[in-house]
Amino acid sequence: MTRESDGADAGGADAGGGDAGGGGERLQKVLARAGFGSRRVCELLIEDGRVTVDGEVAVLGRRVVVETARVAVDSVPVPVRPGTVHYLLNKPRGVVTTAADTHGRPVVVDLVPPEPRVFPVGRLDADTEGLLVLTNDGDLAHRMTHPSFGVEKEYLAEVEGSPGPLALRRLRQGVDLEDGRTAPARASLVAPHAVRLVIHEGRNRQVRRMLDAVGHPVVRLVRTRIGPLADRRLSPGEWRALGTDEVRGLERAAAGEPERPEGAASPPDPGGGERRGR
Repeated sequence: MTRESDGADAGGADAGGGDAGGGGERLQKVLARAGFGSRRVCELLIEDGRVTVDGEVAVLGRRVVVETARVAVDSVPVPVRPGTVHYLLNKPRGVVTTAADTHGRPVVVDLVPPEPRVFPVGRLDADTEGLLVLTNDGDLAHRMTHPSFGVEKEYLAEVEGSPGPLALRRLRQGVDLEDGRTAPARASLVAPHAVRLVIHEGRNRQVRRMLDAVGHPVVRLVRTRIGPLADRRLSPGEWRALGTDEVRGLERAAAGEPERPEGAASPPDPGGGERRGR
């Protein structure tokens, strides 16, 4: 009895080109494992010219070394390295967004599994609550935090006083801060003392400084959305693994594709993403 190799996937006969004769895994198998459907569906993506490897359009039969290959579908990068994880954490107030703290305060990495080692994507100050992504996917983390990619972040702020039309207009047009004018934000009053603010920059304590500049200092601040990602069911201190579709949504947001409309419902639990606390 003979055992078929990786290269003998159904419908996957070498079509020439790429690294068909080299090492690594067959590309359709890698895409299927990344959640793009069956291997046959992934073969069709390759045949349609929608998949690139290291910037070149892939052909059926291509093999990739997942530790080093840069794979993209429709120009959106796909995480294919083994052991890559993505967590969504609802950060409680008083927890620091670092891997360690010299003052002995609790840190976000203590709230998620210790292995594999992950790091927070962006920052929330100690007094700010809400959603935070932690991952060991350095490429995605870079795109999500780099100013040129502009991934949206939505905040709900309880403030002093009741912001009027002038204050909201200033937030929408951009606010002059000591480090320059902010980009225009989406701002709306959702209660007499509560503002929803959507920004795509990541300056230090930006939302607090913006609201302070328009005369309404923050009393409590919660981040409720990162790009297309929201989860109203995640309690403070709880985390869950992101589903494949959610990771792809973050990749699309980091690639500059349109965000989920403001106010849309939270995505369903993708399966395998049970909520957990530590």
